[in-house]
Amino acid sequence: MTLDATRAEPHPHHARQRLEHARTARLAQLQALDEAAPNADDHLLSAQRTAMEQVLKEIDQAFARIDDGTYGTCAGCAKPIPAERLEILPYTRHCVTCRRLAA
Repeated sequence: MTLDATRAEPHPHHARQRLEHARTARLAQLQALDEAAPNADDHLLSAQRTAMEQVLKEIDQAFARIDDGTYGTCAGCAKPIPAERLEILPYTRHCVTCRRLAA
């Protein structure tokens, strides 16, 4: 087994830790937004809230992928998502190539 093969399949425990960290950070950001301007109807604040809520949904979906054994596999091409990408975006469903094609 090569180092690359080992890194291509993330350990569920490490993935869960990264996802928990990402969830905690997004929840803190959402709370800070709400505390800074609880009644603000500003479009920028609304967009930020929506984006953070979307990331939280993606994090929950990533936990489900860990549970069903598909975490780390690209939803577009079914190839392993590089470990480096999962370290940066632990909730991502796509490799860089498939993400670029979708954009």
